[in-house]
Amino acid sequence: MYVVTNRVIGKGRTTKVFGHTPSPAGPNELRMLELNKVNNKWKVFEIDNKLTQEQVSQLNKEHHLNFDIKADWYGSLQVACNVFKRAKVENKAVLFFVHGYNNDIDDVLKAATELEALYKVIVVPFTWPANGGGAISGTASYLSDKADARASSGAFNRFVEKIQFFHTALSDANVKSIRQSVQQKYKDKDNPMAAAALYSNLVDKACKVKINLLCHSMGNYLLKHSLMTSDNATSELVFDNINLVAADTNNKNHANWLDKIDVRNRIHVVINENDAALKASRVKPGKEQRARLGHYLKSLNSEHAVYIDVTEAHEVDSEHSYYKGSAVKNNADLKALFNDLFTGYSVEKRLPYFAANNYFKLE
Repeated sequence: MYVVTNRVIGKGRTTKVFGHTPSPAGPNELRMLELNKVNNKWKVFEIDNKLTQEQVSQLNKEHHLNFDIKADWYGSLQVACNVFKRAKVENKAVLFFVHGYNNDIDDVLKAATELEALYKVIVVPFTWPANGGGAISGTASYLSDKADARASSGAFNRFVEKIQFFHTALSDANVKSIRQSVQQKYKDKDNPMAAAALYSNLVDKACKVKINLLCHSMGNYLLKHSLMTSDNATSELVFDNINLVAADTNNKNHANWLDKIDVRNRIHVVINENDAALKASRVKPGKEQRARLGHYLKSLNSEHAVYIDVTEAHEVDSEHSYYKGSAVKNNADLKALFNDLFTGYSVEKRLPYFAANNYFKLE
């Protein structure tokens, strides 16, 4: 599993290398690591190596790219190629995952591993220094993580920018290769309709790698602040679906930032009115702490979002992380809903719609 972070990274090969504070180079500093499970324990390898001209040349050849081999390219290019290739070979969607409040790296890896097992997706977590304030607790720890989330918005924007760059390069290269093969096949034939049909069919078969985003809990607060920067990549057309689950951010005026986002398919906002964690966060002190987007079925006024109420769905109860765990293991309909959300599809056509409040409902 590949992990991207702006946490401080120490020395060693265990998950203890992930610190609880931002990188000393600044909160915008990104690091990429590869984690492999050996004897049921994670082994960590940092990816910071500069690629050789031979390596870049080989990637160009294998993925039909045209990158300048004399330019500086790093391990992120190799990782992007590896993930894209695996997604195509295994016919899986890629799910980028932003966790919430008070999650250390072991919590993040546990959730990511469960997501991969439940939904047959390739998960790439973005982990920010959410540790509940370390030694402090209660309201102070919550506010500490909110500050870290705000500070991490620049790093998240850089991460999304890299996703967009590599996905575009790899997709365009794929399409270019298909176009050349069709032109070669029909170079001596005057049959443009057949050539166009073959091209369309091959592109449809070859370009099915969907990339989606899951923001859980305070990860949505981070997303919100990433959209407030003057130069952001988060609002661009990067993802097929963006899924805001149990969003720990204000319901009030949420459309102001949410409607800045462009997606290929849908922005889903999933709501549980009985979410115990969000009820608790609502009563934290501070004038900005209003009803949370993830547990409030009023003022759902975004022009772009699809709101989905799962409050009365079997097994959801007062859960906060109902995209995993017993809720989806014991409720096939809930699991099917998240499966479509996380793999780039739409769900609202099969759900009843409550027009008065503008939401769809899973019953």
